[in-house]
Amino acid sequence: MCDIGTMGPWMMILWWVIALVVLGLGVAGAVWLVRSLSGRPSRPELPSRPDPAYEELRRQYAAGKIGREEYLQRKIDLEP
Repeated sequence: MCDIGTMGPWMMILWWVIALVVLGLGVAGAVWLVRSLSGRPSRPELPSRPDPAYEELRRQYAAGKIGREEYLQRKIDLEP
């Protein structure tokens, strides 16, 4: 049988390292499980670049060059 006193200091350090690794893996697994069950992506998606035609349409509407009805119709026409 081995007593703690006969294991030496390096063996104790090894056991602590192993215990910390196991604990870290358990925490990482729990975080992964919660994120995967929440349905949200883990990283936010980058916003897509706005369509230049739509931006021009917004500018024309904001400047008062086109009315609301024309704006709404053109917006519908631009949608994919």
